[in-house]
Amino acid sequence: MLQEQVNEKTVAFSIKTFKLTGRLLAKAMRAFLKNAREPTGKGGEKSLKSLSKEGATLADIEIPGEIGTFKRMARKYNVGFAVKRDDSVKPPNWVVFFKAKDSKALELAFNEYSKVILKRKEKPSMLKRLEHFKQVAKSLVPPSKNRDRGERELR
Repeated sequence: MLQEQVNEKTVAFSIKTFKLTGRLLAKAMRAFLKNAREPTGKGGEKSLKSLSKEGATLADIEIPGEIGTFKRMARKYNVGFAVKRDDSVKPPNWVVFFKAKDSKALELAFNEYSKVILKRKEKPSMLKRLEHFKQVAKSLVPPSKNRDRGERELR
């Protein structure tokens, strides 16, 4: 049983070189591992044309405001999506197209996105907090200046 698991995880790796040095081997291993870590899934941002070529029916949702946070969540859940900008309103809305079979994964991504946005709205912005502390600092009485610098008094 253990031998079968080891055999399943074995990888063939070959290098053609005149002189094999440690640096060359390390560089080749880094390149190999970099390629091995790339996800093989079909997720991430795509063009609408390539998304529609994949044969699945498309569904869409509309996202107001910024789209960056949603993109990060969708990539996390390996959802293939295409984004189009709707400039008919200010600030612009974004229409996100995705494959209907990815609806469960997209629902998870959208729920996490909603939590992040709601959390962001609850917390006041850093500029508002800074303005508040400026007002508090102005209201404090400034310390009185002491002209005595520790010199001795003459008698």
